[in-house]
Amino acid sequence: MKTQRVILTILGLAAAAVADDPLEQANARIEKHRKETCRIRVTKNGAPVPGATVRMDMVRNEFLFGCNIFKLDGNKTSQDNQAYAERFAGLFNFATLGFYWSSYEWKRGSPGYDKSGKVSAWCKTHGIRTKGHPLVWNTGDPGWLKPFSVDEVYGAQLGRAAACAERFRGTIDVWDVINEVTEWQRDEMWKKSPKLTELGKKFGEPELVKASFAATRAANPAATLLINDYVLDDRYAALLDKLNAADGKPIFDAIGLQTHTHVFPEKYDGFSNAYLWAVCERFARFGVPLHFTEMTIVSTLQRNMVWDKTATSPEGEAWQRDEVIRIYTLLFSHPSVAAITWWDFSDQGAWMGAPAGLLRADMTPKPAYDALTKLVRNDWATHATLTTDADGSATLRAFRGDYRLTATLPDGTQKEITATVRKGDNPITLTFSFTTP
Repeated sequence: MKTQRVILTILGLAAAAVADDPLEQANARIEKHRKETCRIRVTKNGAPVPGATVRMDMVRNEFLFGCNIFKLDGNKTSQDNQAYAERFAGLFNFATLGFYWSSYEWKRGSPGYDKSGKVSAWCKTHGIRTKGHPLVWNTGDPGWLKPFSVDEVYGAQLGRAAACAERFRGTIDVWDVINEVTEWQRDEMWKKSPKLTELGKKFGEPELVKASFAATRAANPAATLLINDYVLDDRYAALLDKLNAADGKPIFDAIGLQTHTHVFPEKYDGFSNAYLWAVCERFARFGVPLHFTEMTIVSTLQRNMVWDKTATSPEGEAWQRDEVIRIYTLLFSHPSVAAITWWDFSDQGAWMGAPAGLLRADMTPKPAYDALTKLVRNDWATHATLTTDADGSATLRAFRGDYRLTATLPDGTQKEITATVRKGDNPITLTFSFTTP
């Protein structure tokens, strides 16, 4: 009887799991959910121009492919800094800046605004959108909070959130407002940051979240505000259910989901396709974009959180590359996912000394960097040359994002425009209008 049940499990349940693998239809979903039909029309003096050539090149994807940028200009050598910056800008359109309170404002009244300003300015120059992380988190009490009462800590924390959001309004307009609330009061946090942890005990985590969002929203009403957590089960969903405004809508604009694989995540089903898809479906019901805010896939086959300088290996790097392709493809195919942020960019200075980078410690790219660059810059970006028909039109399916288009008439006359392909009524029409001088 026992043997029969095992056979049924192998032949039945396992077969069903394979048949329902969400990765199998990922490319079809990408085609459906990430592209729009575009009609490009070329006219001269109002008349259609057949035989015109139009070159269409994406310059920025609507989807946010990001990474934390903690080590910009903070590596061992100037050569390392240059390579870090060039390779970062060569791949990403989204960057997360650190705002950890205990180190950001270790001296009261002297927050690290200047450094954040320099990094965000560099990002703007390179067309990279920025996010601050996090405004509220009990990962460490600033030392100067020690004599404060719990009410004074509460006021200081909300004031700090508002001050950062106000200071960088128009520069950093995406924020992880509060981090890892589901286990705010775990023993580790009472030891690391008793002052901030006490806020959850006195005010309750849902109320702390609401107050943090209210303070940040008032300081920057146009910002995209996230709640962020590594607990991706029903406990997180239950908390989110409690976070509605008076109109019944969620107070958060997006949901942050952390996915680190520093320890092989057996309890998370190995970040299998089925597990990751279930996470997306669990949180898609809230009707807001999902951001995978902290994606780590280490380039080693060991999983014991004990690292050394030789931890990365050819075998581990090949595994990392394959996992990057698999996981990014699956998540990019889910219509609710709007961002994936890698954590950390290089092995040099990576969290816990792990081989977490897309670059090695010497800033040379791992296979995963090349694979992800190909996905982001080529496979998931439209680059096409079209020729207009008798109606002066050409039609294609294009990934949503910002474009540079150049039209060339049969007589060689050229015109360049920029355009954005957004989700909307199809087809989207992009028009070149030439006039006789």
